[in-house]
Amino acid sequence: MAASRTASVHLSPTPADRPVYVIGAGPGGLAAAYALRARGVRAVVLEKADRVGASWRRHYDRLHLHTTRRLSALPGLAMPRRFGRWVSRDDMVRYLEKYAEHHELEIVTGVEVHRIERTGDGTGWLLHASGGRELTGSAVVVATGYNHTPRIPDWPGRASYTGEFRHAGEYRDAEPYAGRDVLVVGIGNTGAEIAVDLVEGGAARVRLAVRTAPHILRRSTLGWASQYSGILVRRLPVPLVDRLSRPLARLSTPDLTAQGLPRPEAGLYTRVRQGAIPVQDVGLIDAVRKGTVQIVPAVASFEDGKVVLADGTRVTPDAVIAATGYVRALEPLVGHLDILDQRGRPTTHGARSPKNAPDLYFTGFTNPISGMLRETALDATKIAKRVAKRLR
Repeated sequence: MAASRTASVHLSPTPADRPVYVIGAGPGGLAAAYALRARGVRAVVLEKADRVGASWRRHYDRLHLHTTRRLSALPGLAMPRRFGRWVSRDDMVRYLEKYAEHHELEIVTGVEVHRIERTGDGTGWLLHASGGRELTGSAVVVATGYNHTPRIPDWPGRASYTGEFRHAGEYRDAEPYAGRDVLVVGIGNTGAEIAVDLVEGGAARVRLAVRTAPHILRRSTLGWASQYSGILVRRLPVPLVDRLSRPLARLSTPDLTAQGLPRPEAGLYTRVRQGAIPVQDVGLIDAVRKGTVQIVPAVASFEDGKVVLADGTRVTPDAVIAATGYVRALEPLVGHLDILDQRGRPTTHGARSPKNAPDLYFTGFTNPISGMLRETALDATKIAKRVAKRLR
């Protein structure tokens, strides 16, 4: 693999030979490194794990992309047709490994960057990394990932709860839950898919705790992937997309109000702008209609070994799986630079760098309706073009 081949890369370049450092060897980091190299810019990828695509390797077994194979490829290398239209987790990992090898990317594994700050002369960036390393780069691309650190809400009583509890990031398959009563908390794409996986894997009872009913889309209708629609409407006014999506939703998805999932009052694109990506249906609709996945109110607290729901109901599942999302966890790395918003997200992304932090770029920290991998690929090219221009 490229990672092992480049593990001995020299990590103390002279000021006259400062590379661009890319932090993270996931899709965003690898795409940025290739795009920079294609423009004649030396890019060194720093990855804290021992292999590329570390976060993808940790996803649950049945995961498939909700975006099409053709529109999920990174710059400079198509995904093989044998992967099918909806690429599996394992094939995505294979693709990332092949991508790094094919482009002979300069990747250093086992290096974690803890803090980024301007160099003393203000002409570059100083990276403080594991092992006491101090690396100086002409520019930095942060690609540490949208799903970086598991988020678990601060539910009252959660710390003293003694029942089986885990974040969805620890879930792999349904085998440990066969014949058991499981409560899945959160109806994003991960929670919805885990709930379906549990049903198919033989769980005795599956409940799905929902705070706000999501927009649910068919992944594909008559061969037309929902991603295509997302690309078409990406630049349209939010109110217009909201109006257009309502009749289409009624035609493509049934009303699940009687089962506890009413159609959302807020428009689809309004919710996207608020950070709520629609749920792509991979079996949830049928499971809810059949009652094999039961919709229940959101979790309010934990008390005396029970889970208390928002309506006051107390339940005692055998296991709780919190599909409650992730945080970007960028504060230790760049929080001191005053470039994060109130939710801990970068105030800029792609080819734009903050005014007070020139030559510092972020990629992969948005979740657009048109597909994260597609936008990450586009961002990589834009970043490389901007960096090459700045260095010239």
